[in-house]
Amino acid sequence: MATYGYARVSSASQSTQLQEERLKQAGCEIVRVEIGSGRSREGRAELDNLITFLRAGDTLTVIKLDRLGRSTRDVLNLVKELEDKGASLRVLEPDIDTSRPEGRIILTTLSMVAEMELTFIKERQRAGIEAAKARGIYKGRPRTIDRARVKELRAAGHGATAIARELGIGRATVYKLLQAEA
Repeated sequence: MATYGYARVSSASQSTQLQEERLKQAGCEIVRVEIGSGRSREGRAELDNLITFLRAGDTLTVIKLDRLGRSTRDVLNLVKELEDKGASLRVLEPDIDTSRPEGRIILTTLSMVAEMELTFIKERQRAGIEAAKARGIYKGRPRTIDRARVKELRAAGHGATAIARELGIGRATVYKLLQAEA
């Protein structure tokens, strides 16, 4: 029976150091670290490796439930996978252990709260952007492609592939820009 830790942050500008230290203090022999969104389990190779590696009696430990995921479905599917292997999940804050009966109930409730929190974050972000647009502050990302150069190259007889290579952009972008100008 082994205890494994999983630490995750959403962006490279964040640090997993505190999570790693807490997980080691909690008895995790191995701690896997990942940078990526908790919105979905897709693309999280370290988590997938841990799940594959776990055996009966092992425990996967995370600091907080949102480090594991913000989707109720993903979290519950993950717990089901662990149970099928005979392994369990332990969350340190608050103390949740799926090897105990009450652990599943608490986990289900908190995973719904984490998903709801993600929805609130998106709504606040959307409201902030809309307010900034109304004040004329937010104009979106600045354009980086020289549209005049695209038109110029096209007028000179260059095809979409040649234009894309010349400007270091995708062909689909060239087609999109040319179609918008038509």
